[in-house]
Amino acid sequence: MAAEARSPRARYREQNRAEIKAAALQQLAEGGVQAVALTRIAKDMGLSGPALYRYFAGRDDLLSELIRDAYDEAAQAVEQAAAPPDGEARAALHALADAYLGWAAAQPHRYLLIQGAPLPGYEAPPDTLLRARAAMGPFLKVFAAGVPTEALRPVVAEMTAWVRKEEGVADWLAQHTGLAPHDEAAGVALAGTVLAWSQLHGTVSLEVSGQYAGMGHRARTLLTAQIDTLADSFQL
Repeated sequence: MAAEARSPRARYREQNRAEIKAAALQQLAEGGVQAVALTRIAKDMGLSGPALYRYFAGRDDLLSELIRDAYDEAAQAVEQAAAPPDGEARAALHALADAYLGWAAAQPHRYLLIQGAPLPGYEAPPDTLLRARAAMGPFLKVFAAGVPTEALRPVVAEMTAWVRKEEGVADWLAQHTGLAPHDEAAGVALAGTVLAWSQLHGTVSLEVSGQYAGMGHRARTLLTAQIDTLADSFQL
């Protein structure tokens, strides 16, 4: 099977798919998601329109592949964030948040593809949810050791109910922390992760879209303060 998968025909197909995706990413960077056009890609590659459809069923299929790739690379960037040697939770949170901000700032067109306004009528494939959760996974492990303040108890209660109700959430939590849904730390881990992710995306989105220009501060400075505040709320 391995030899068959790497046959000349298979390699040619993989090469063409990669070239098509690279061309689409270039269009995405130049004009946003609305600029991605299969007909133009086919013309630039010297292919006919029907020939291009042998590699992707349509624009939505191509966009789905770009979305999958973006989520996977974002998750990889977060997972590879250097953990402090002493395992200090607050430092770990800063490393994770900084890694995600760094990935998004370096590739704003790809960040906006997965977090920007959706295209009318486009439905992302179900597996993108798992890929998005993969990027959030490392945060779960850090917050699992937290002790939330009284003000956060309602959020923890909602997250506890969520993990006990949704099998997919329970599996995701267990994968990154080893916690069972009935464990008290399960709701804490989810609460911290959801709050961190919300703050992270607020800051990153404003940075990537240029909204911080002229405000007199950097996104990384603001994000550092936000993470410290959240860490205080979980006594990390």
